Amino acid sequence: MSRLRNSPPGAPPVSLADQAYAALEGLLVTLALQPGAVVSEQELCVRTGFGRTPVREAIQRLSALGLLRVLPRRGLVVAPIDGVEHLGVLETRRALDRLVAGLAARRAAPEQRSDLKAGAEAMAKAAAKGDLEAYLAQDARCDAILESACRNPSAVKASLPLHIHCRRFWFRHHHEGDLAGAAGLHVALMKAVARGDEAGAMAASDALMDHLERFARRALDLD
Repeated sequence: MSRLRNSPPGAPPVSLADQAYAALEGLLVTLALQPGAVVSEQELCVRTGFGRTPVREAIQRLSALGLLRVLPRRGLVVAPIDGVEHLGVLETRRALDRLVAGLAARRAAPEQRSDLKAGAEAMAKAAAKGDLEAYLAQDARCDAILESACRNPSAVKASLPLHIHCRRFWFRHHHEGDLAGAAGLHVALMKAVARGDEAGAMAASDALMDHLERFARRALDLD
């Protein structure tokens, strides 16, 4: 069972529904639940180890994010990965990530800045080892800290599904990418936020999105 999204350090203990959501998100991101596959609620309970009620709540959240589609009396369909649509996701994510990065650099609490430094170091270590799942787990963890630090729930709500779709795309095409290079750009972003450099954080966010767009175009053979 893969759990890629955890609560930011210092947050209250998460509910069973939150834990089930994190487990299902991990299965979706790592493609353990294959795009286009039809699955049942009972199967997801078995795969995650959680009961029907928390899994059902998690399914509702993931359906709202466009990652699962409910088929009445037939089950659930895992969202496909659409390459052309992914380019539009990146366009939207660029604007939102820049906003979140700048706000987080301005508003982050001291403990959040410290946590981002630690997360950046862990991400770099995972990339150096070529451990893609650990890298994505740290990516999700740092995103959760940034989302909390920016103190803008509207931006977070809009950006959350974009990040998950991007992780799925990366996992499918990671053989086309430069994990160490991507990690370096993430680290630069986290460090800029950690030191309160608002302009530097927004520039680092733009640089990361440039990299992700080049990666996507290369993976889709659009260069």
